[in-house]
Amino acid sequence: MQEIKLFVLQGCSYCHRAREMIDAILAEHPEYAKVPLTVIDEWQQPDIADKYDYYYVPSIFIGDEKLMEGPPSRKAIEAAFAKAAAPRGGGSRQ
Repeated sequence: MQEIKLFVLQGCSYCHRAREMIDAILAEHPEYAKVPLTVIDEWQQPDIADKYDYYYVPSIFIGDEKLMEGPPSRKAIEAAFAKAAAPRGGGSRQ
């Protein structure tokens, strides 16, 4: 299981929507609740945010791999959780 990093900005409507989508996905897929999720506000934690290559929030990373950037999509968020929950070396479960 891999950690998901979610980069956000306080007051960002897209970030708020991404959090709502994550909550809905976790309610539908309780197995994803075990996936470590770290939320990083780039204004409050610029030292961490500056280490990642993105321009828009919300952005989702697993390790150094960017899986979503900008306006959130449920499909991209679900794919990120599936990838993070998969055994290492595996892709998403189908």
